[in-house]
Amino acid sequence: MTPLTTARRASLALLLAAAGTFLSFLDATVTNLAVPPIADTFEASLTTVSWVATAYVIPFAALLAPAGPLADAVGRARLFLLGVAVFTASSLLIALAPNLPVLLAARAAQGLAAALLVPASLGLVLAEIPAERRRAAIGLWSAAGALAAAAGPALGGVVVEVLDWRALFCLNLPVGVWVLLTGRKLLTGETRTGRAPDLAGSLLLAASVGAAVYGLTQGPEHGWTSAHVLAAAGVTVVAGAATAARALRHPRPALRLDLFRSRPFAVASAVSVAYGAALFATMLLGVLFLTDAWNYSALEAGLAMSPAALVAAVVGIGVGRLSRPLTPRTMVAAGSALVAAATAVLALLIDTEPHFWTLWLPAGAAMGAGVGLATVGISSAAALSVEPRHFAAATGTVMAARQIGGGLGIAATAVIVAEVSGTGAEPYAAVYGFATAVNVAAALGGLALRPTPPSAPRPPARTAPRVLEGDQR
Repeated sequence: MTPLTTARRASLALLLAAAGTFLSFLDATVTNLAVPPIADTFEASLTTVSWVATAYVIPFAALLAPAGPLADAVGRARLFLLGVAVFTASSLLIALAPNLPVLLAARAAQGLAAALLVPASLGLVLAEIPAERRRAAIGLWSAAGALAAAAGPALGGVVVEVLDWRALFCLNLPVGVWVLLTGRKLLTGETRTGRAPDLAGSLLLAASVGAAVYGLTQGPEHGWTSAHVLAAAGVTVVAGAATAARALRHPRPALRLDLFRSRPFAVASAVSVAYGAALFATMLLGVLFLTDAWNYSALEAGLAMSPAALVAAVVGIGVGRLSRPLTPRTMVAAGSALVAAATAVLALLIDTEPHFWTLWLPAGAAMGAGVGLATVGISSAAALSVEPRHFAAATGTVMAARQIGGGLGIAATAVIVAEVSGTGAEPYAAVYGFATAVNVAAALGGLALRPTPPSAPRPPARTAPRVLEGDQR
């Protein structure tokens, strides 16, 4: 195999990483449309079939953080291609699933695969792209996910209506096969440490994050004092404490606590929780509101949600091409403030009378622009504040924080819709009010980011660090 030039290798890494991210986000957005027909096919209740989404989300959220250090250790391209291979094979298994248990197992495998490929993809890009082009590369990488979110609902609605829900999962196959065949060129000459992170710590971290997401998503259904939720809370606390204890002692920890000595990284992680809560809440709420209050069909709701995601993709690409790049501080603060303004308008003005052109479309466009800015800003603040050898670890940690926030947002949406009285738009307006408050908090957090990235954090010590109290970062 002929070695690639540096420029071609960087371009190929960006193209493949964007394709892999598009693959995972497209699947996440189209799957919700498959839930009702899957229930019909297997004669199961919608509550049972809701695990089609949950079985994906829990391993995805749980393994994002430990997958980052693993990618830095074994090679970002290797882990990325492994994730794509498992994701593609799982998609085929879902399309052929003879029963619901097989389908749910394949969905869990998809979640695991996505956790491997997503942080490895951005880590791969940042490692191959020159420093002066990294911010633009992050914009393109983020735009791929937003573009998938834009295409997913409309494409999924058409496929379900014209073909069958199984065809939805076949959409992944040609993209996955192309990435695998083309991506082999990146294996030659890849740098890696060859030292895997702490296995026991990785399992503890996965258990802690997975239990947290499970408890948050099941709380509205089973009750916050149910055995399910209390057990999940206990696992979260105990496993999380054990993870932190091991991270302080192990030379290759699963959770890179030393990265949090970088103020931009610590702030970006905290903002990512708030950002995820607001983003997941508004994405879920949009479909619920359009189909329930405005009586849109699933296809109409998907088309109505697409403009916001399309604007987010355009903004994500555009901010990376500015002649004078925006700082992460500006992008996070301005983007979150813009989303807060859009959700505040929706909270005040929505009712059961459809106003697509005068309310929904302009508010959605503003929201999409804000999401595009905030997404690139958070990713940039986190990735550009660490050493290149820790790019994947930083990406995985920040994305895990977003998923935890997403679990909070989904839980809050379910609780608010159930508890707020009113048969019209009042419950939905209340959720948009919640999203407004959370976005304001994210904007304030963005202001805490330094205008320029600080020096990269020190590598972890091989013994328990004693300098944390005196660290002034």
